[in-house]
Amino acid sequence: MRALVLLAAFLISLAAPACAADDVAAAQSVIRSQEQAFSRDDPAAAYSYAAPAIQGIFPDAETFMAMVRNSYAPVYRHKSFEFGEARTADGKIAQRVHIIDADGVPWEALYTLELQPDGSLKITGCMLLKAGQAV
Repeated sequence: MRALVLLAAFLISLAAPACAADDVAAAQSVIRSQEQAFSRDDPAAAYSYAAPAIQGIFPDAETFMAMVRNSYAPVYRHKSFEFGEARTADGKIAQRVHIIDADGVPWEALYTLELQPDGSLKITGCMLLKAGQAV
């Protein structure tokens, strides 16, 4: 629940439309790279796209991958993974992804990413809801 409140606060701070196409393209590249790592069952690669705060919660790649398999099955295995709307502000990016899971069920994912001190973008979170479900 706390993560939901933090995510809602983050989304409110991103009320302006995205105008930094390069940042959005970079964020989509990071998300797509992690998605491809999941499809290859490559925990080390998938984990490398997670922000330090996420890596602090899941201290190794195998634990992270197990969490994704168990809690984010539509992200882990799906039929379709298409980018939707994105918003940027102050080095933070929110990117919607429309997902059709392995059983044909539609989902909406909201990825959040942040610019790191080394200049890279890392995934700070992913909220997943069945399409049409209220937050």
